[in-house]
Amino acid sequence: MDSMDTPSTRPYLIRALYEWCTDNGFTPFIAVQVDETVRVPMEFVKDGEIVLNVSFDATSALKLGNDYIEFKGRFGGVARDILVPVNRVLAIYARENGQGMAFPVSSVMRQESQSKPVDAEGERVAPPVLASVEAGIAEDDGTPTPPKPASPVGRPALTRIK
Repeated sequence: MDSMDTPSTRPYLIRALYEWCTDNGFTPFIAVQVDETVRVPMEFVKDGEIVLNVSFDATSALKLGNDYIEFKGRFGGVARDILVPVNRVLAIYARENGQGMAFPVSSVMRQESQSKPVDAEGERVAPPVLASVEAGIAEDDGTPTPPKPASPVGRPALTRIK
């Protein structure tokens, strides 16, 4: 079995961090890269991304599956069915302290960003990069602010701590 056949660790890490957040009394948020496969209220999408509160209090019938995250959520007082492919999740983090995990942009998202984004003059636009998972609540309307992008650092690597 090579790396192409190995199942993604992303859904398992999402479930683990969701559990960590709830066990410690934090509010789990997910940042999602929106495309045609993501079913969310488009009026809340900003710059191709949306941040969703996936806490027990904010969702109904939450399913954190290997392929999709599904739940019912309220947006502006209206119940909506939400469907997010796991490979579109950019990060999961605790609202209160920003601790969590950002995921690398998948090869599918990388190919899309290389072929689609162009400006008015036809020049290719650099895709957004998510490197920080700090978040907060906007003062004006109480909606979550998405994680702040930072400059790319390179390929992620694990560090062994003894």
